[in-house]
Amino acid sequence: MVTDLGRLYGCIASPLSLLNSIFMSTVNMTAKMLVSVAASSRAENTEKWKLTDHLRFMVMLMTWLMLWALRFLMDLFPSSLSSSLDYLLGGLSSIEPFQQAPYSSSAGAEALSSSGSSLDLILHNRVDVDGQAVKSLAKSLTHVLALLNEIPASSRKFQFTMAMADKIMEDNARHGHWALLVVNRTALALSFTRTSALLHRCLKSQTSPSVNYGDSWRMRAINTIPFSSCIASYVKVIAMCFSTTFSWFNTATVHYQRRSHNSDREIMAEKLTQVLLWVTNKLSCYGDVNEALVQWSFASGLASLSLTASPRVQGSIVEISAFLFGQLTRKDLEIDRQVKFRLLVLWVPLFCHANNGHAYPILTSFQKAEIEKIMDEVISSFPPRDQEVILTHWLENYAVSVSDWPNLRLAYDRWCQCTRESVA
Repeated sequence: MVTDLGRLYGCIASPLSLLNSIFMSTVNMTAKMLVSVAASSRAENTEKWKLTDHLRFMVMLMTWLMLWALRFLMDLFPSSLSSSLDYLLGGLSSIEPFQQAPYSSSAGAEALSSSGSSLDLILHNRVDVDGQAVKSLAKSLTHVLALLNEIPASSRKFQFTMAMADKIMEDNARHGHWALLVVNRTALALSFTRTSALLHRCLKSQTSPSVNYGDSWRMRAINTIPFSSCIASYVKVIAMCFSTTFSWFNTATVHYQRRSHNSDREIMAEKLTQVLLWVTNKLSCYGDVNEALVQWSFASGLASLSLTASPRVQGSIVEISAFLFGQLTRKDLEIDRQVKFRLLVLWVPLFCHANNGHAYPILTSFQKAEIEKIMDEVISSFPPRDQEVILTHWLENYAVSVSDWPNLRLAYDRWCQCTRESVA
């Protein structure tokens, strides 16, 4: 805080400005030394350089390269270097011992505002309800559910937070007031939206290609050194050394970063799928599973990324999809036909390809038979053209997968027979 105010009013010099002045003064001094060496070599061209001259020249050259690299990093990562230099150059700013979770920034504020706006619409012109008290409960529950996404699953506070959210919703349901039931549904719907978005982002980051800048920038860096014509005999050796060093360093760094990054992301994705499964079950308990069905039917990006996810993440997503598929034939739910169609088209490929360390997803034989029965019933309710799209999509994935589930052969044969009868 002191450093920020000092920079704002010009009382304290910025570490980057200080480093810039050091850089420029060192550059000027090194340039003068290079000029003197080049001048002496032209004046005494009949004499060969001594060992000390070569060493002095190489020291100046390496100084140039290190300063250039430092300057390049300053331009590329100004914010991170600024915080590091604050610490190294005198401790002008205190280091925060704790960084706030993403919830406390824009994502959490957006969730709370969405909760408030949704309840405003529901509670509009209702005089039998204390709107402020209801919105306070909604914000509190939304806050607790959002914290589930930020706390590591290995922390004992994760179970504590989940139990707290569960108790708030149970107490609201036990009270029996319709407004408190709306609080549960609204908060859970927002949690489902946010958790599925975080899961999509997490899986997408695992498949993002690493950036490789190649070797061209290193040669350009050497070419930008002043008096490069005077060091033509050293360029090849330096380029070879730099190429070997950077190649080894990049290989080791990329391998380590990719392994640690993917491991952390996989753990995070696995936790998010468990939270999402829990939220889905709670939505079903409190009578708003339709919201989860609609959102899951639009999750095309998540469905695509789940095909290449780790087996444990795939298993949890299969559990979520199977649970939602089990709701499609409920008599007390009015589910739009397009929602059912999108669910089948998006998530049948995952059923065919997912595995949990063996040939099948983590569902019992009874569960798989029930899901097949439900899928067959839902497909038979569609027009023939929609059945063709769903069953063709199923066959394309089923034929190339190692799994024998889901087997929709009966539905496919029935569609073929109905199509034959329509010809006559």
